[in-house]
Amino acid sequence: MYLFRLAVASLANRRFTAFLTAFAIALSVCLLLAVERVRTEARNSFASTISGTDLIVGARSGSVNLLLYSVFRIGNATNNIRWDSFQHYAHDPRVKWAIPMSLGDSHRGYRVLGTDQSYFEHYQYGRHQNLAMAAGRFFATDPFEVVLGAEVADALHYKLGDTLVLAHGTAAISLVKHDDKPFTVVGILKRTGTPVDRTLHISLGGMEAIHIDWHNGVPARGAGRISADQARNMDLTPSAITAMMLGLNNKISTFSLQREINDFVGEPLLAILPGVALQELWSLMGTAEKALFVVSLFVVLTGLIGMLTAILTSLNERRREMAILRSVGARPWHIASLLVLEAFALALCGIGAGLALLYAGIAGAQGYVQANYGLYLPLSAPTAYEWSLLGIILGAALVMGAVPAWRAYRQSLADGLSIHL
Repeated sequence: MYLFRLAVASLANRRFTAFLTAFAIALSVCLLLAVERVRTEARNSFASTISGTDLIVGARSGSVNLLLYSVFRIGNATNNIRWDSFQHYAHDPRVKWAIPMSLGDSHRGYRVLGTDQSYFEHYQYGRHQNLAMAAGRFFATDPFEVVLGAEVADALHYKLGDTLVLAHGTAAISLVKHDDKPFTVVGILKRTGTPVDRTLHISLGGMEAIHIDWHNGVPARGAGRISADQARNMDLTPSAITAMMLGLNNKISTFSLQREINDFVGEPLLAILPGVALQELWSLMGTAEKALFVVSLFVVLTGLIGMLTAILTSLNERRREMAILRSVGARPWHIASLLVLEAFALALCGIGAGLALLYAGIAGAQGYVQANYGLYLPLSAPTAYEWSLLGIILGAALVMGAVPAWRAYRQSLADGLSIHL
């Protein structure tokens, strides 16, 4: 214990250098744990984007592509699927519920999803959480009503009763807009931390209405235009949709129905299991995830090397101090232990300060990160894996502290007491 007190007193005598060394370790520890927290929570958030859905069905392409445009609103479908194909499987006795999805339009860079009431009733995220309203209601019989995701409402400053115009296509800037058929905001969803927050939701009838006077991808002109009031009185049943989500009565029938859909003779379809596709997509990003973790490890290593450099630099200045300790009875292993304990104390202070910085950062940025990136960072105690990382850092500090300790151990009493000019 007296050696530890002596080590602390020695560091206090060199407080400025010790502070900078511990601070460098603290920053590296904070970065490492922050990267690990973000990595873990990003994976959890990614996996909880959709839950409770047994199959996602779209035009035949790739499973990742289907998942990206149907769940994450990224990319575009290679083709649509016919409405009668949706009806065929929606009324299958094995299917408990079916959600139609129609994509292809946008508003100021945010995707528009055409769907029906079943979306709000059955779509789930996280741990089987249903969508809920923060204000207003779901769209009803009027085809020109829109329900906004939380991020859309916040970023574009929309409130209930506002009107907006949708644009054709998914580009951030579109030259073709459906300005003759504006939509009214009737509801704003609670924040979910998923792509739902970045989506505008309209009815299938609304999606059909804004394209009812379009021919071959071009809007009609002059007398061929159909007004919003005229569209309200027309049959707005879609002829095709982009994708559908299915929930089954019995999970056992999932694979048999998937094979049946993939072999459907009516048109080429692809059915995927969301969980499997999510794992496949995450594996594609695994390299970047590991690279980020490795970079943070090198930052920690840099901090520890800085500690080693500081102790080695001070060692030459402390040769007389070591010799005096030897002259009053300290044995060589006492001197070596003193330097190891100094390295241990620096690393321990750095780890403690790093944890304090981490929690202060999470407390300060938690709301902002969740609001802007949909990522929830909990103020929870370090996990067993994080404790193991901290233990490894502490062990590495002890190993590095052994280098100057060995040098001090080998220095002789005469070497320290003699004056070198």
